[in-house]
Amino acid sequence: MSRRARLRFRLFVAGDTQNSVEAIANLSEFCGKHLPNRHEIEVVDVLRVPERAMKDSVFMTPTLVKLSPSPVRQIVGTLSDPYVLSQVLGLRSLAP
Repeated sequence: MSRRARLRFRLFVAGDTQNSVEAIANLSEFCGKHLPNRHEIEVVDVLRVPERAMKDSVFMTPTLVKLSPSPVRQIVGTLSDPYVLSQVLGLRSLAP
């Protein structure tokens, strides 16, 4: 993946639960540090729009989906480990 590619993420959360708040904060920090001005984050609250989660086959929250660039990838959890996050999302150049 090009280091200049713009990444699009969709983060599914369940209201303002502790795990949801942590996932949003961790993803924002990760993107701000490693992908400044090269990312978009869409947050979907499954309590408000459950049909969106069903459409995307998301059954657990928080779930992060990397939409682009391809391939699409998913990770479930609070996204607290930046190394694991970068590996799962295929951002190996960001790993230590």
